[in-house]
Amino acid sequence: MDFSKRNKSLHIDTEALSTLALAQAGLISPVEKLMGKEEAKAVDKSKKYKGVPFPFSFILAPKGKRNHKVLQSLKHADIVSLVNNGDIIGEITVDEIFDINPEQRLNHIYGTADSAHPGVRNTIARLGSIAVSGQYSVVYPLLEDNINRIKNMVTKTGAQHVSSMMLAANPLNRAHERMIRQTLSSSDLVVIFLRKPFTSEGLRYDIRHNALNTFVDNFLPRNKVIIIPFENSYIFAGYNELILDALLVKNYGCDQLVIGKNHGGLGLYYDKNRLASVFDHCQDIAIDIKTIDEYVYCDTCKTLVSTRTCPHGQHHHVHYHSESIMKLIQSGLIPPSILLRKEVSANILAALFPERFENLQEMHYSLMPGSGLLEQQSEEQFYLKLIELYQTSSLT
Repeated sequence: MDFSKRNKSLHIDTEALSTLALAQAGLISPVEKLMGKEEAKAVDKSKKYKGVPFPFSFILAPKGKRNHKVLQSLKHADIVSLVNNGDIIGEITVDEIFDINPEQRLNHIYGTADSAHPGVRNTIARLGSIAVSGQYSVVYPLLEDNINRIKNMVTKTGAQHVSSMMLAANPLNRAHERMIRQTLSSSDLVVIFLRKPFTSEGLRYDIRHNALNTFVDNFLPRNKVIIIPFENSYIFAGYNELILDALLVKNYGCDQLVIGKNHGGLGLYYDKNRLASVFDHCQDIAIDIKTIDEYVYCDTCKTLVSTRTCPHGQHHHVHYHSESIMKLIQSGLIPPSILLRKEVSANILAALFPERFENLQEMHYSLMPGSGLLEQQSEEQFYLKLIELYQTSSLT
């Protein structure tokens, strides 16, 4: 697709580009375009668009002195180039230019404008005070690849019932595994959307993807699960996350969204003096939302159990608290196998601490049982063998 280099330019980051591409591809339909002033105001008030739940207006208001100056100069029908990282990746034909209130915008997305909120803090840095609306086109191959991969997998497997899950897998733990298996048992195909944030918090995306891939490739039936990178832009970061997740997976062709009952977006609240939940809003989205019980490890049952069915008290339960598990990993410690599968732990630690040990081969042959053959061992293989030593029981 050719775009003119003679137009005025607006510079947008990859987060804005990916969000514009989602709408263009129909993945957050019925929203498929930027909204004008009155339309945006109506959506912010009603929380609906064309009769379908949509929690806030879909607008483009890029920050920056250069952008601000260009936006102030634009007129109806002007054609403006969209630039990302120095490359022209699209253009917009201007319909309307209008002022917005950034604080109100933040409140609509996050329910707060407090800069202590990480989402608010990140969005403040990129949200301007002038919005532009109009027909646009952008080039973003990642989305086209995702759509085609899911379509091809459905065609290849003949899947009739396609379930989906939104996972951060930060890191992938045993409770995640149980949720995936439970979903798989009643589905022809499971699409795992692996969240890929635009921040550097937590494990790098490639590490989380490799760990999830290790589990799927080695411990689940082939052609029953597909992993799709999902760029978790700001519109999915607010308290209305589940509504947008449901819209997205429906438009990707899934008929069910599976979430844990401990999901932060499931909270009850009062709406016009009536107790409501996210399900009240999602009932107008043609997709089934299935909730799965929270899983814990019970030291009496000696296995992974649902908190709803285990008869033992909380003092017998080991919870899968991602932040605490992450602290172990970031300290270089191997999490117990009841928390993380050993293959996943080895994969993550080898990626996080490359070349951690001097004379790794010498350590391997000094400490580990082996075949007697001198073979080069990777750091991942070293961790796997070390975990197996931790699991021996005759001297414990």
